[in-house]
Amino acid sequence: MAVDYAVIVVYLAGMLAMGWWGMRRAKSKSDFLVAGRRLGPAMYSGTMAAIVLGGASTIGGVGLGYQYGLSGAWMVFTIGLGLLALSVFFSARIARLKVYTVSEMLDLRYGGRAGVISGVVMWAYTLMLAVTSTIAYATIFDVLFDMNRTVAIVLGGSIVVAYSTLGGMWSITLTDMVQFVVKTVGVLLLLLPIAVVKAGGFSEMKAQLPTEYFDPLGIGGETIFTYVLIYTFGMLIGQDIWQRVFTARSDTTAKWGGTVAGTYCLVYALAGAVIGTAAKVLYPNLANADDAFATIVKDELPMGVRGLVLAAALAAVMSTSSGALIACATVANNDIWSRLRGMVRGPGEEHDEVGGNRAFILVMGVAVICTAIALNNVVEALTVAYNLLVGGLLVPILGGLLWKRGTVQGALAAVIVGGLAVIGLMASYGILANEPVYYGLLSSLAVYLVVSLATKPTDAAVLAAWRERLAGRAPDVAATPVPAPQ
Repeated sequence: MAVDYAVIVVYLAGMLAMGWWGMRRAKSKSDFLVAGRRLGPAMYSGTMAAIVLGGASTIGGVGLGYQYGLSGAWMVFTIGLGLLALSVFFSARIARLKVYTVSEMLDLRYGGRAGVISGVVMWAYTLMLAVTSTIAYATIFDVLFDMNRTVAIVLGGSIVVAYSTLGGMWSITLTDMVQFVVKTVGVLLLLLPIAVVKAGGFSEMKAQLPTEYFDPLGIGGETIFTYVLIYTFGMLIGQDIWQRVFTARSDTTAKWGGTVAGTYCLVYALAGAVIGTAAKVLYPNLANADDAFATIVKDELPMGVRGLVLAAALAAVMSTSSGALIACATVANNDIWSRLRGMVRGPGEEHDEVGGNRAFILVMGVAVICTAIALNNVVEALTVAYNLLVGGLLVPILGGLLWKRGTVQGALAAVIVGGLAVIGLMASYGILANEPVYYGLLSSLAVYLVVSLATKPTDAAVLAAWRERLAGRAPDVAATPVPAPQ
């Protein structure tokens, strides 16, 4: 394992080096939070694909393939569909807004007062997303070093917190590009063909497994519908995804770069399912389907290649974890704390915006690591996060983009009613039930429509300013440079 260890250590050291280099470029709030809005198509595509394809997409995607066969691709496939829909229909408008958070977009569209409540919901979502990604370090480091769960979480989480705190989005962008390359080589170019060959090829896989393993809809129509509702729609509105859209240097980059990334996700989805199906042939009696990835890597790959593929798994986890962490800190600082600070701060009082955001990443990172250590059920935490996101925020966000009659009262009612409905229904039906997100989303939509139509239309001046933003005629007012850290 010495060669494998060396590969992993070099990879982790490289991540920290990228963080230090990125720190020298983070000279303004815009640099720190959205990489100066300067990413070109290649870098934008790579980083967008890296953030959406995390540990759940890699380890979990292989596990679903082990359990259901080729139809296990649907979870990651719906993530790719969501990214494609976002890129084709919405990303150009989002990029032109020149904001930093989803809540800022809601304030612009509805004329204020929607940001704090939506910010709290988005903060809870991004926090739990970061937590679930951080927990995945335990699985990978256990395979590598037979490491204690808590130590693994602290080690992996600390590296992500370190490079994210140092350089913000520039560091995360640079590390994500490395992670994208490592993930592509490790999973698509090495693990996929080796797994298929070890399983005897597709003909042997079909001979060894039941026919439903090769049924595209074998996982079940209701499950696929739920995946679409949670993951496809979740891709449209998550702060972690929007913050990457804000990094594009043009709306064309956001549209076409995101389309390339979405297409990559579809290929990655199928690859994970095939690897899981091959693992089912090789290890038909695993106690836990999510162990399929680690087992096939540990037992079937040659020295050196094994280290690179495990580095790919680490890359998948780190890219999602770092993206969720900076999103969580951005929302906490810009949508919640800055509003509270503005109530008590004297007029004209200045503060270091880069230093403030850096401090929030550090604080949120420590909170994420502590929560990950205390939490056991990853699936339940992720389900709660996506149920709150879709049930509470999908309607007011898409309504604001598509329906000019929507009002701030309707948006606030939709967030509150949808969020409370999801929480109440999860308590009643169970966290993993499908009903909470179904009924929560429907109640949010009904309240949004009724309240918006029953209240005074949004002020014409607010809508005019909104249209100016959508047309890309508004400056990035928060991009004033501040002194670089010494």
